[in-house]
Amino acid sequence: MPTSFEYSVIRIVPRVEREEFVNAGVILFSLESRFLKALVHLDEKRLGALDPEADVASLRDHLRAFEKVCDGAEDGGPIAQMSQRERFRWLVSPRSTMIQVSAVHAGLCDKPEEALEQLFRRLVVVGKVR
Repeated sequence: MPTSFEYSVIRIVPRVEREEFVNAGVILFSLESRFLKALVHLDEKRLGALDPEADVASLRDHLRAFEKVCDGAEDGGPIAQMSQRERFRWLVSPRSTMIQVSAVHAGLCDKPEEALEQLFRRLVVVGKVR
């Protein structure tokens, strides 16, 4: 039986005033399946086309933080210790920094892990192998 899920795309917006972005990850949450996970990938070539001076190392660290919060990792800070629902809502709240998230979208799937992989391949690593 299909289960419902919500997801949001993580975006790098290197020059906020230009409103250009590179998709860099997907966060997927399914309350019914008790599933919360983020997959991230920073395409340096695409980012460099928007901002050749972007701090790639810092951006990678911030993207890893999304994964840690989703996983509830001990080194993920106090947000990582909240419930899955609270973590998801915190991660997808609007921000005006270089790392932003899309609106939350909903769907149905049989396996949340597979839905996350499909969204990640379609929206982030288009035509690439991780």
